[in-house]
Amino acid sequence: MTSIQSYRGYAVKASAHRLPDRTFSANVSVDRSNQHFPESQYTFYSIGYFSKEGEAISYARRWARDWIDTRG
Repeated sequence: MTSIQSYRGYAVKASAHRLPDRTFSANVSVDRSNQHFPESQYTFYSIGYFSKEGEAISYARRWARDWIDTRG
C-alpha cells in the first residue's frame, strides 16, 4: 500500500513493506520540484517497524512532515 500527499510544497509518498516476520517496514520518499528549488528527491527506508500496515504508513507520513519542518 502506498499513499501520496502534498505537504509544504513536497510530494510525500509513504509506503509499507511486509517483512518475512509479518511486520511492516515504514518507508517514505519526499520530492520537491518547483521554480525556486532544484528538483530533489529523498528516500528513506525502514524508518520504523510496525505490526500493522496502516500504522507504518501513518508513521511514515508523520516522520516526513517532521523532516520537512526541520529543513525550513
